[in-house]
Amino acid sequence: MDQRLFFVLGDLFSNVAGGAIIGWLVWLLTPQDWNMWLVMLLAMALGMVLATLLWLPFGACFGAMEVMVPLMLTGMVAGMVVGMRATMGAVGGGQALVEGAVCGLACIVAVWITNNSLRGVQPPAREDSRNG
Repeated sequence: MDQRLFFVLGDLFSNVAGGAIIGWLVWLLTPQDWNMWLVMLLAMALGMVLATLLWLPFGACFGAMEVMVPLMLTGMVAGMVVGMRATMGAVGGGQALVEGAVCGLACIVAVWITNNSLRGVQPPAREDSRNG
């Protein structure tokens, strides 16, 4: 994952915004009287489909692979969490936005921690090595 500030902030923005959008859309489409486990599975799949659609514009700006993997995880988690919460009781649209955004933040933090623990701490690239 790129460690330049533009891309770090891009990853953060795309996951928080993507989680909020996915959470809100899943909330819109989730009936309150459905089975929680069925909604969890359907909302997880719907969240990944929505993440695929959101990945295209975010990936063009912030890097395709750097955005795709965390955003897919965010879509899956935000879909499951917001979908299950929507079946358990009354959830407002604003609350769905916030819950989705928190899921996006948690997912990008988890991806960054996992990436750093697997790869080890990488020294920052020197400025002259970036330009060729």
